[in-house]
Amino acid sequence: MHPLRTLRALRFLFLAPFILLLLLVINVATYHGEWWIGWAALGIGIAWIVCLFRVLGTLALVGGAAALATYLASWRRRAP
Repeated sequence: MHPLRTLRALRFLFLAPFILLLLLVINVATYHGEWWIGWAALGIGIAWIVCLFRVLGTLALVGGAAALATYLASWRRRAP
């Protein structure tokens, strides 16, 4: 996985709720009987889930590599 893509995904995980809050404020301020915020929330929510899985996948990969490195280092110390 590309590290820049993962960092962008991580940034979006924190930025998306603020975007939705801003859109909610705009929807409330310009309300004329139509709540269009739901469609924006659906799209941003799908993108948020994709970004969450991308970040979790990277964390699993990095954690697995760290665990393997720790295991190999301890195995090397025990070998005669």
